[in-house]
Amino acid sequence: QLQLVESGGGLVQPGGSLRLSCAASGFTLYYDAIGWFRQAPGKERGGVSCINSSGGSTNYADSVKGRFTISRDNVKNTVYLEMNRLKPEDTAVYYCAAKPGWIGCGLGPQYDHWGQGTQVTVSS
Repeated sequence: QLQLVESGGGLVQPGGSLRLSCAASGFTLYYDAIGWFRQAPGKERGGVSCINSSGGSTNYADSVKGRFTISRDNVKNTVYLEMNRLKPEDTAVYYCAAKPGWIGCGLGPQYDHWGQGTQVTVSS
């Protein structure tokens, strides 16, 4: 059973921080590029950040540059998204996704495996 499970979401005040985790079950992420996406009510799903299989290449959406950091631990089979200085506009359901065979990574929707998402709410 191939699964990606996101965790770490919750309610946080503006300016606060959260760390999201994306854990793989039933397969290894060793060969996969991983992307983080988010979808807010009434908006399209959009790419947030991605990391390639080796961890040596990352990309960030302009809206989160300088605030979010993506990382991976292939031994733990987990990818993380550290979110700092959170804003109300960061409120969304956050999804992780995996795509094998990429040397780099991208913020487009063409990933093969998707998690169920974790809710992040930034509000006073």
